[in-house]
Amino acid sequence: MVGSDGFNSLPTPSPPPAEQKQPPKQWGVTRPLSHAGPSEADIQRTRDLEKFLVASGLYESAEEAAKREEVLDRLKQIVKDWVKELTRLRGYTDQMVEDANAVIFTFGSYRLGVHGPGADIDTLCIGPSYVSREEDFFYVLHNILAEIEEVTELQPVPDAHVPVMKFKFDGISIDLLYASISLLVVPDDLDISNISVLYNIDEPTVRSLNGCRVADQILKLVPNIENFRTTLRCLKFWAKRRGVYSNVTGFLGGVNWALLVARLCQFYPNANPSMLVSRFFRVYTLWRWPNPVMLCEIEDDELGFSIWDPRKNPWDRNHLMPIITPAYPCMNSSYNVSASTLRVMMEQFQFGKDICEDIELNKAQWSTLFEPYLFFESYKNYLQVDIIAADLDDLRAWRGWVESRLRQLTLMIERDTCGKLQCHPYPHDYVDFSKHCAHCAFFMGLQRKQGEVIQEGQQFDIRQTVDEFRHQINSYIYWKPGMEIYVSHVRRKQLPSYVFPEGYKRSRHIRLMSQQQLDKVSSDGSDGCRSDSAERVLKRKMQVDLPELEERREKTQSISPQKRGLSPENICSRVAGGLTECSSAMSETMKEVAATNESCTLMNGRAPETVSVNSTDVHWI
Repeated sequence: MVGSDGFNSLPTPSPPPAEQKQPPKQWGVTRPLSHAGPSEADIQRTRDLEKFLVASGLYESAEEAAKREEVLDRLKQIVKDWVKELTRLRGYTDQMVEDANAVIFTFGSYRLGVHGPGADIDTLCIGPSYVSREEDFFYVLHNILAEIEEVTELQPVPDAHVPVMKFKFDGISIDLLYASISLLVVPDDLDISNISVLYNIDEPTVRSLNGCRVADQILKLVPNIENFRTTLRCLKFWAKRRGVYSNVTGFLGGVNWALLVARLCQFYPNANPSMLVSRFFRVYTLWRWPNPVMLCEIEDDELGFSIWDPRKNPWDRNHLMPIITPAYPCMNSSYNVSASTLRVMMEQFQFGKDICEDIELNKAQWSTLFEPYLFFESYKNYLQVDIIAADLDDLRAWRGWVESRLRQLTLMIERDTCGKLQCHPYPHDYVDFSKHCAHCAFFMGLQRKQGEVIQEGQQFDIRQTVDEFRHQINSYIYWKPGMEIYVSHVRRKQLPSYVFPEGYKRSRHIRLMSQQQLDKVSSDGSDGCRSDSAERVLKRKMQVDLPELEERREKTQSISPQKRGLSPENICSRVAGGLTECSSAMSETMKEVAATNESCTLMNGRAPETVSVNSTDVHWI
């Protein structure tokens, strides 16, 4: 054989198979962005990060872990006995009664190993085909649990997107789902990842099963489970501190954060947690949404369940931040994200990126990354949603319903203002402990879209929008007397003092004045001073005299046109039977990502931009 140098040469023998260099393993749908491992500085930063997480109380004690196991064992025995009793009552043979079984699986943060102290346990009960969700689970099992002394705050939610029963068992919060599969006997060693469990079941059952199936797939698809867990625990804590952890209000929930972190681990299979946290912000700051985040290829199957596919499903094309689940049927886990919440999250990703760069340059500590977001100092205008009920049990259900609809309010405001008025729903509720009623309040920041040209005198009139929102809220099928909702526009200086942890006392309070009271004042000719004052109020509110509004905006009063004379405080005091007092949260990366693919003001410089709000219990300016 003639070599390249012109001389005869023998062929180079191939190394034995064991010595051949294996190509790097591909994790996910693309090759890793980098195989680099940690430097000494990265190792030290990871130690510092882990110390910070421990000091922040993110790990439960051995005693609490043991108690959780105890509660799960009790729950497993309860559902086994429940199914056996149903089997006996329905006349099955003694052998069937003996073999009758139900199994409990966990999912969510507990299954992934990233839960903290006081976290709830997401659980799934799988039963045989003859045990139904509607009657047997939500009625029979519900009554069994209600009789158990250790079970408190039992709340069935059968009409939820994923039907669930919520309760506390010996102080441990439990979210219990149910799935009836097409087997007469459910084995203890049931393989939930096998697609056969999806045969002959309905969509709600598929959604119930997929929580466990997705959690198992995530753990199979990450290169290093411990690095994944530490990074996820860190970023969940960060998201809560920065106010972007809530699927229900349009941000990201637990499974969304888990999928984002898992994909990052696939990009950097040898990176340690400090590297992964830093690269998380670099990658997702530059991510070109709505390109989807996927851990594996989307699988289709002949079972006929709908999967996420924007080529076939027009609705899927509207998703702004698709994060796809890895188990069949693959779905977009982040369909709740809106334009406003995506904007907020991208701003927070940029904040995280900047801080991590400072940490790598030894200009900042990890604690800086986790500084809480100062929501009530970030906007000049807010919507305040007060929720009132007759007692704490009613408030728990009423609050959950209203919270689940806040995302719709965000979408409706975006729709009706053509995206010019941006909303920032805050995922935490606040309680005024001075009220002698069951009460909580949510807040939403409002601001004009940056760069949008506003004409002098232009205002955002969202009265009809809020009316539509109230109509949706009042469709609650479990509504009870005493359940009330108030929505009011408040400026930063008018925020209630209970939203400030340091007990900041604002100088002026929002006064809720009814239209009836204004009519009485304005029609009272015996007191010219009061009549003149009422006319000025009406002029300021109804005619929107902008220069005067700017001059006297701190004197803004709220008007409730239909609930005449009834403020939240009055409602509380009038509920029959008395009310219970409330108690109670880049250059390198640019190349890599490319390979994979306001100011807080409502002013335009001359005149203030105003937000008009009006509805049955909604106050407007």
